[in-house]
Amino acid sequence: MSQKLTIEEFTLLAVDKLPKGDKQMIHTVYSGFNEAFREYFPGKDPVAEVNQLAKEGKISFRLCRGGAIIAKPGVIESVPKSKDTLQKMGV
Repeated sequence: MSQKLTIEEFTLLAVDKLPKGDKQMIHTVYSGFNEAFREYFPGKDPVAEVNQLAKEGKISFRLCRGGAIIAKPGVIESVPKSKDTLQKMGV
């Protein structure tokens, strides 16, 4: 790529290219996103930038063990909540 991507473009490209299997989301640490972000955007904090994109509604975001999960808007909200899972299990 000859032209540098914006932070939003970089993040959405990562969400498109880095998921494993049929998943539609990535873990910011385990996928290598944070490290690649720091290399591509020296001096920028991937955590702060991802939080800003989530506030603007440009990505979905959820904290999880060891980091965060990011995806395109609307994807993470469709992940079942524990209450729904327990209800389906009948407990």
